Amino acid sequence: MAGETPADAATPAGVGGQCIYLAVALDVPLPGLFDYSHDVPVPPGTRVLVSFGSRRMVGMVWARREAPAIDADRVKPIEAVLDDLPPMPDDWMRLADFAAGYYHRPLGEVLLPILPASLRKPSAYLGPRAAGGPVRRADRRPGRAAHGGLAHPGSAVAVEGDAAVDAVPVVPELTDEQSAAWQALRTMTAADAAPGVALLHGVTGSGKTELYLRLAADVLATGRQVLLLVPEINLTPQLEQIVHGRLGQAAVMHSKLSEGERLRAWLRAARGQAAILLGTRLALFVPLPRLGLIIVDEEHDTSYKQQEGLRYSARDLAVWRGHDLGVPVVLGSATPALETWRRARRGDYRHVILSQRALAQPLPEVRLIDTRRAQLEQGFTPQLLDGLAACLERGEQSLVFLNRRGYAPVLRCASCGWVSQCPRCTAYTVLHRHPGGRHTLQCHHCGDCTAPPRACPDCGDQDIRPMGRGTQRIEEFLGERFPGARILRIDADATRRKGSAEALFSKVHAGEADILVGTQMVSKGHDYARLGLVGVLDADTMLFAQDFRAPERLFAQLMQVAGRAGRRVGGAQVLVQTDYPEQPVYQALRAHDYARFAEAALAEREELGLPPFSHQALLTAQARHLREALAFLAEARSLAQALPEGAALRIYDAVPLRVVRVANIERAQLLVEADGRGALHRLLRPWLAEVHALAQGRPVRWGIEIDPQEI
Repeated sequence: MAGETPADAATPAGVGGQCIYLAVALDVPLPGLFDYSHDVPVPPGTRVLVSFGSRRMVGMVWARREAPAIDADRVKPIEAVLDDLPPMPDDWMRLADFAAGYYHRPLGEVLLPILPASLRKPSAYLGPRAAGGPVRRADRRPGRAAHGGLAHPGSAVAVEGDAAVDAVPVVPELTDEQSAAWQALRTMTAADAAPGVALLHGVTGSGKTELYLRLAADVLATGRQVLLLVPEINLTPQLEQIVHGRLGQAAVMHSKLSEGERLRAWLRAARGQAAILLGTRLALFVPLPRLGLIIVDEEHDTSYKQQEGLRYSARDLAVWRGHDLGVPVVLGSATPALETWRRARRGDYRHVILSQRALAQPLPEVRLIDTRRAQLEQGFTPQLLDGLAACLERGEQSLVFLNRRGYAPVLRCASCGWVSQCPRCTAYTVLHRHPGGRHTLQCHHCGDCTAPPRACPDCGDQDIRPMGRGTQRIEEFLGERFPGARILRIDADATRRKGSAEALFSKVHAGEADILVGTQMVSKGHDYARLGLVGVLDADTMLFAQDFRAPERLFAQLMQVAGRAGRRVGGAQVLVQTDYPEQPVYQALRAHDYARFAEAALAEREELGLPPFSHQALLTAQARHLREALAFLAEARSLAQALPEGAALRIYDAVPLRVVRVANIERAQLLVEADGRGALHRLLRPWLAEVHALAQGRPVRWGIEIDPQEI
């Protein structure tokens, strides 16, 4: 970067004059803040360009110091103040501060990564091509619909190409149950209402989205903004169209947007130009100057939990943000998280129930097909194949659900038992089929991809075959079994390119598919008009998983996919193939009885002292050799036990992860559990400081996760 000069979006530091010390947050894996100097005051929340070691970095001013924490002659001056944006607002700073404290991360690892990437890149402000910085570039290249605000509530705009034309929104009448629920919820959005949280617990197809739209319209009419969170990127286009048609243009944010698209959406929302922000979990951190309502759709979904870096729960932080601002929060789900259900049942949250579908269609019949004595054909029972044929005859759509992508989970030699394994991970490689008939073996953990061997590497037998089924193999079989049917597969492999998921779902909704084959991305949020049958394959794989949350996830997954059926057609069925039809999860599913499942699951967890009746933190360690990771965690455990706060907690032994090795790095974990949240955090604060010191000079990387979702 030698010779580069800051762009005109940056104000260079002056020379001489008063020396002011500033505490600056940087995105580095080190605790604490870093001292820099400047000749004029710089408000907290301002981004600055600084030198850190041999690098230039964008940091954020957190506070002014009376004196530096290090020797004054070691304090470096700020190179430039990035003034193309005003300082971040106080409420945004409070949210980031709370997240850093609760999840025990350095402030810089929270403040900077939650900004659009271009706002934290030094290269965006340096050199002759910086052209005023990313904000001014975005303002010069707004793109379609980047400027302007929201249409007046009640109006609508339909977009055809680049032209906007008036359209009349279709507003369905509410059922009596919906009307009562709406009246209960809208009392929370009144100007004089006490802030709070509501659980909107509605069966699939009960019209939760309609209530979201009406609540949003009430809030928009008062000049306030609405934040609407969804769990999956692939749900965003459909919901965006609905919001656009009823309420006007929304700013949309998710990780598949380009850097420029994300920045423009962020700017529109942060400047108050967009009255609605629709997005996935990262939208939770966008500053909204007039926020009046937060909606978290499918609040139970595990996608709201970030699994890298700051491992936050967007749902939990949404609740905190609503409380901090005095803004109502609505959590919607047909299968609420057990933590949310418990809070609603004990009165912490307002509990609003929709027990019936909005279009007067009954919930689909759920049939459990015992596969223990069934004659299976490529994993299909005769009952399911007959059901698919009957749907085709009636002109209805079917959905075959299998939460396993690829062609087959493993390649196997029948002679010696060899199976395809990743050389870098303790995991099998999955057989994938590609256009033209080419196959590859792919590791779903590290991404390693190789051609399948022509013969068994161990015994040389050429008769190596795929074992088990993925969505690609199911698609192939159904194409052979029903040659006249239009079969469409939607999974992560089929939707890698930008816009491909939206295009595939458009085909489904346009009636251009007879049988839909897919993973969990087809199971939630989508309203299929002609879907008369859902078939579920291999659900039992989650039934006996080691994670205590597996039954909850299985029930939610099956309830969600079952709820796609029969929304607009009568007589719909859900056929679940299982070796264990007597299991409580399946019996509650057959009765569409979430409350029955939830109360039984909570009683079991209370007896075992598991969340939500306890609170957990998970310390993980990674090293080249497992013994190094385990030794590090064993020493960390001893440090925790030696602290006064550790006596009342349950600190378990270090154990390897289920998938021990990923990309030649071996991993282990240490679980800490407490009956009270406060007791857990009182241990973590001093303990993690000792763990940080323990890791110095050792070939180990470590991390802490609060409220872990997978153990």
